[in-house]
Amino acid sequence: MALDRKLIRNGNGWALTINSTILGLLDVDPEVNMVRYSVENDKLIITKSEKTVEKKTVD
Repeated sequence: MALDRKLIRNGNGWALTINSTILGLLDVDPEVNMVRYSVENDKLIITKSEKTVEKKTVD
Protein backbone atom coordinates (compact mmCIF):
# COMPACT_ATOMS: atom_id res chain seq x y z
CA MET A 1 0.00 0.00 0.00
CA ALA A 2 1.31 3.45 -0.87
CA LEU A 3 -0.28 6.81 -0.09
CA ASP A 4 0.76 10.31 -1.07
CA ARG A 5 0.41 12.74 1.82
CA LYS A 6 1.01 16.47 2.17
CA LEU A 7 3.25 17.65 5.01
CA ILE A 8 1.73 20.28 7.30
CA ARG A 9 3.46 23.14 9.10
CA ASN A 10 4.14 22.47 12.78
CA GLY A 11 6.02 25.28 14.55
CA ASN A 12 9.48 25.56 13.00
CA GLY A 13 9.19 22.11 11.38
CA TRP A 14 6.86 19.95 9.35
CA ALA A 15 4.52 17.12 10.39
CA LEU A 16 3.07 14.10 8.67
CA THR A 17 -0.41 12.98 9.67
CA ILE A 18 -1.06 9.24 9.79
CA ASN A 19 -4.64 8.20 9.11
CA SER A 20 -6.49 5.58 11.13
CA THR A 21 -6.20 2.94 8.38
CA ILE A 22 -2.40 3.02 8.54
CA LEU A 23 -2.45 3.10 12.36
CA GLY A 24 -4.69 0.03 12.29
CA LEU A 25 -2.34 -1.82 9.93
CA LEU A 26 0.54 -1.04 12.30
CA ASP A 27 -1.60 -1.99 15.34
CA VAL A 28 -0.85 1.42 16.87
CA ASP A 29 -3.12 3.17 19.37
CA PRO A 30 -1.73 6.74 19.49
CA GLU A 31 -2.93 7.20 23.07
CA VAL A 32 -0.90 4.17 24.21
CA ASN A 33 1.78 3.32 21.66
CA MET A 34 4.72 5.27 20.31
CA VAL A 35 6.13 4.87 16.80
CA ARG A 36 9.74 4.55 15.72
CA TYR A 37 10.99 6.07 12.52
CA SER A 38 14.24 5.63 10.65
CA VAL A 39 15.66 6.46 7.24
CA GLU A 40 17.05 3.63 5.14
CA ASN A 41 18.13 4.03 1.51
CA ASP A 42 16.32 7.38 1.19
CA LYS A 43 13.07 5.90 2.59
CA LEU A 44 11.27 6.85 5.78
CA ILE A 45 10.41 3.69 7.72
CA ILE A 46 7.71 3.92 10.43
CA THR A 47 7.16 1.00 12.80
CA LYS A 48 5.40 0.41 16.10
CA SER A 49 7.76 1.11 19.00
CA GLU A 50 8.19 -1.15 21.99
CA LYS A 51 7.86 1.99 24.15
CA THR A 52 4.50 3.30 25.32
CA VAL A 53 3.23 6.81 25.94
CA GLU A 54 3.73 7.97 29.50
CA LYS A 55 0.52 9.19 31.09
CA LYS A 56 0.78 12.58 32.75
CA THR A 57 -0.60 12.70 36.27
CA VAL A 58 -2.55 15.67 37.53
CA ASP A 59 -1.78 16.70 41.12
